[in-house]
Amino acid sequence: MTDAPFIRPDMKAFLDMMAQVNGPKMVDMTLEEARDSYVKLHGIADRPARALPVIRDLACPGPAGDIPLRLYDARGTRSEPSPVIVFYHGGGFVIGDLDTHHALCTEIAALMDMPLVAVHYARAPEAPFPAAILDCEAATRWVASSPADLGLAASGIITIGDSAGGNATVVVSQLLGANPAAVPVVLQVPIFPLVEDANGSASMAAFSEGFLLTADTMGFFDAAYGAGRSDPRGFPILGDHSNAPPTIIVTASLDPIRDSGRAYAKALVDAGRDVVFIEMRGVTHSFTNLRAAVPSTQRDLERVIAAMKFVLENPA
Repeated sequence: MTDAPFIRPDMKAFLDMMAQVNGPKMVDMTLEEARDSYVKLHGIADRPARALPVIRDLACPGPAGDIPLRLYDARGTRSEPSPVIVFYHGGGFVIGDLDTHHALCTEIAALMDMPLVAVHYARAPEAPFPAAILDCEAATRWVASSPADLGLAASGIITIGDSAGGNATVVVSQLLGANPAAVPVVLQVPIFPLVEDANGSASMAAFSEGFLLTADTMGFFDAAYGAGRSDPRGFPILGDHSNAPPTIIVTASLDPIRDSGRAYAKALVDAGRDVVFIEMRGVTHSFTNLRAAVPSTQRDLERVIAAMKFVLENPA
């Protein structure tokens, strides 16, 4: 008999509370109910958004119409070029939006003291694969070009995102590695990303039920998004890692897709790339948006920020 996995006390309290709620499963909800429940969960579980001098909605051209963006900055103005963080939200490419990750984006922008642009890509099932990726790529190229509407001079791009957004983080970095934008990707930070097919993995078997993200929910997202199993834009573990930018990979030990992030870290090491791998122990998928309900996860986010600063301040 295997030992039970370590679960932090505050994480266990949150999981116990969620189990007692005993609401409908996401697969049994309508699409709008699923999206609304995701907004409400983060509204309850995450810390309040920080007040920043700059929080501004804008848009950029995309392959299928304008792409909504939100600019965050802890400084009212910037006179010098700066790296710009481009954030892609999680939610399985189905249920996330700018509001579900608003509080997290304010925190990252404040702690990094860098401008951050959050991207609201086209979502499935209305816009299945690869629509989200095409939007994320287009928005990132737009930010890299320092357009007048942005009001910033980008010296480099930092791609970052959680879950599905972690997938987009890697895919966009690969696309910009193959066909460079106006400025380079200087760092990528996939957070509990889906980089390879998680079906059949040990982590999926161990944590498929009762640890926030479930196998049923993963199946719901997968069916809606419809990523090609042999397409690197869907599963970037299949892509070229030889020119990957410096990378910080963040996983959660109780996450059904944990092993996907571990596999990507190994692929980067095998390709001779610079990688920092951090696995947050005793927490689940989505811990970056649970910082009020699971207070210890604020420190986890601060560890990610510290790693980002270290890599940027110590280039190879």
